[in-house]
Parts: sequence; structure tokens; C-alpha cells
Amino acid sequence: MSVLSYLENLASFLNIAENEALSIDRSIDTLHGRLGNYFVNGELKEQFKFGSSVRSTMLPRNADSRSDVDYMIVFSNVSNCKPQTFIARLKRFAESSYSTSEVSQSSPTVVLALGHIKFDLVPSYRDWNSLYIPAHRTSYTDWIPTDPLSFNNTVKQANKNNKFMLKPMIRLLKYWNANNDYIYESYLLEQKMAAASFPSCNNLKDYLFSAINNFDIWALPDHKRSKVERAMRIVINVRQYEQLGHLLSSETEIKKLLPELQA
Repeated sequence: MSVLSYLENLASFLNIAENEALSIDRSIDTLHGRLGNYFVNGELKEQFKFGSSVRSTMLPRNADSRSDVDYMIVFSNVSNCKPQTFIARLKRFAESSYSTSEVSQSSPTVVLALGHIKFDLVPSYRDWNSLYIPAHRTSYTDWIPTDPLSFNNTVKQANKNNKFMLKPMIRLLKYWNANNDYIYESYLLEQKMAAASFPSCNNLKDYLFSAINNFDIWALPDHKRSKVERAMRIVINVRQYEQLGHLLSSETEIKKLLPELQA
């Protein structure tokens, strides 16, 4: 097997399988119904999923134990309430409606861990056309504006502009990132890739190697920088083996970067 075919196969395996996607959809339908039954009298305006699960860049749980579905809950009549008020309400909902599941607060969200997937429940409100979510505790304000669906279009267009290689490349990068203790924050990694240019790249291997060679490493602490530098060295080694016609060695080398996915 060539390095390219290995990467293509792996990227395909990293896409959420149909049976897993159906299971997630059923869980979302259940969550939607239970939220509607718990918050009555017009307390909720809307609810929807967003993030990598919508963009097809979410990894299956066997590839990333932190993989989760971002789920927005838009409350009515927020007025001057603090975010913690709504985080606490979502936590009480999850503990009541999913009594056998693990529920925790991971500011500024509530994490609901089911057997096959995690949900990040995000409280929010609308003010005219703007959507607001809780700010991180280090921020100077309580609520910050967000447009979670606009980035979907950004990734979609960038994927189209890059021969539809961007999404499978992002999945490979996120798999590498998860295997290396999350050197980069997942969303920021996607943002960087969507904004990057990839001149002279024609296939998935070209895109992946270009992305790795252009990783920003100078702001990283030493233990993270060493892992990125290792990835860069593997890319060099793979290219050298391929130029020499040592295809078995090149495949062995790429598996050091991206191990075969375990079922």
C-alpha cells in the first residue's frame, strides 16, 4: 500500500460511520424532546447542533476520546442574568433527565456523557440578530457574541476550493493531535487550516504534509514543540524513502505519525 492510499483509507475510517451517525441523531432527537419537556412556558427559543459534527470534521470516539457534539440551547428572557444561572439550569436538567449518565460543568458549558457520545450543552440567548454565549472566566465580560454557523460555510467553501481535500486532511490532523495529547485546540486548528493556502498540492498527502510543515511551533512549550518537530521529521523521512523507492519503509514511517485506527 502506498502512503497516499493509506492516508486516504485512514481519512475515510475517521469519518463518522453511518451506524454511529444514526445513533448520534437518535440521541439528539431524544435530547431535543427532553429539553422541550423540561423547560416549559416558552423558556426555550430554539436548540440546534453546531461545530465539527455539522462540518463533517468530528472524529469517532475510537479515534478521539474527547469527541463530542456541540449543542446550542437558546433561552428566552435572559435580561441581566449571569451565565452561571443558565449553566446551573442546564446541569439540573441533565441530572434529572439523564440520571444514569455522567454530568459535569466544563465552563462555560455542561457536559453530558452518554455511552456512545458526549454532548457539550451551551446556554445562549439572542439579542436582535446576535447570539450570545457565556464568556470564559478569564474574560472581562459575562457574555460574548458568536456566529457558530458561519464557520460551517467557511470550511465548506475552503474544502471546495482545495479539491475537497480540506475536510479529510483536518480529520487526519485532529487524529494526530488527539494521539499527541492535544497540542492544538481543535477549533483553532480547523480555523487555521480553513484560512491557509496550499499551493501545488494535488492530493491528500500533499495537503497533509504541507499543513504539518507550516505548523506554528515557536509559541509552544518545549514538550509540545518536540512532538510537532517529530511529525516534521517523519514527513521528511517519508519523502526520502519514496524518492528512493523504499515504499515499505515509507509506509512504516507514516504509521509512526498516524497509527492504524483500532476498532
